[in-house]
Amino acid sequence: MRKGIPYQMAAPHLCDKPVRTNGEQHCHKKLKTLTLGLVAAFNIMACAQITNDKPAMLRPTQATWDAYAPVEDEPTLPRVLLIGDSISEGYTVPVRNLLKGKANVHRIPENAGPTTNGLVALGKWLKAGKWEVIHFNWGLHDLKIMKDDTRQVSPTAYEANLRSLVNQLQQTGAKLIWATTTPVPTTDAKLTVKRRAADVPIYNSIAKSIMEENHVAIDDLYGLALPQLSEIQLPANVHFTTAGYLVLGKRVAACIESALPKKS
Repeated sequence: MRKGIPYQMAAPHLCDKPVRTNGEQHCHKKLKTLTLGLVAAFNIMACAQITNDKPAMLRPTQATWDAYAPVEDEPTLPRVLLIGDSISEGYTVPVRNLLKGKANVHRIPENAGPTTNGLVALGKWLKAGKWEVIHFNWGLHDLKIMKDDTRQVSPTAYEANLRSLVNQLQQTGAKLIWATTTPVPTTDAKLTVKRRAADVPIYNSIAKSIMEENHVAIDDLYGLALPQLSEIQLPANVHFTTAGYLVLGKRVAACIESALPKKS
């Protein structure tokens, strides 16, 4: 679920159609087949560019595509940046709608992935403008179980990475809000991408200590979701229903609104 805003890519140039002989018609059929193949290849390349070389199927819903829609700033409103994985993609549009007329809500142009990706990309994401509030999370991709049965980012590495990311975010001067990582269902054995439900509190505890040390506000989405998980989360899936994303979005919007400058 990666690069955000779809763009138009020019198709390969097609020659004018001249009058052809029978032999030329045979060649034209081959050329036409080749051209159609090139067009398809160009379309696939365009999709790969949009999604940062990840398959389009990773971002299948219209709601998620809408999360990456261009935002036209209202100059008089504060600017807000959402940083997160596919969970944040799901609540981006609800947050925008709930804060309409109160803030210009942007998100990073890709899935934030693990903290290792954040270390590489955060500087680029932050260059998109001056931010009044930054609401951020890393976690679900860090605790993902790899083929060798280890976590993608160990708890020790997660702590070091997250400390570095928080330090970089603090340099923006924005008000920071950390979102706790949302629950992995207890039916974790059935997940397509392997994760362990018991790992989430471990990573959240590490993050909580870092945020408290740095006086960063905490938006406890884990605590919000856990008691109602069976009602708002998809079966055997870390993602949420449309109603579930609205539940998360309402909490995120409320936390952000509380951090916005008060009107005099």
